[in-house]
Amino acid sequence: MIRGLGKKAGVALNPSTPEDAIAYVLHHLDLILLMTVNPGFGGQTFIRAVLEKIRRVKEMIGDRPIDIEVDGGIEPETAGLVAAAGANALVAGSSVFTGGGGRDAYTERISAIRMAAENASEKAAA
Repeated sequence: MIRGLGKKAGVALNPSTPEDAIAYVLHHLDLILLMTVNPGFGGQTFIRAVLEKIRRVKEMIGDRPIDIEVDGGIEPETAGLVAAAGANALVAGSSVFTGGGGRDAYTERISAIRMAAENASEKAAA
């Protein structure tokens, strides 16, 4: 029904939810969001154990055109880690907007995250 409305279908998994919970609906998905913090508030510490989960989800997906998105604790260092693990869509909030500085500062922080992710993706593909 979702796709019939011209939309994409996705699912979100909290850090403690095992990836096999979505195995039976994988063929219906366009996006899998893996939370790298426990949802609820910004500024939490990135949960490194989710990196292995990203790798396992990437393996589950195989050659299907499904995006792997991550949300939580994304900054330049973690952006490179999640991209190398297989994530191709990143959500950053606190790391971009905490500290102020206005538009130029936000743009610089986003660029640093983007560059770290792109560099890691290129290394992983090589």
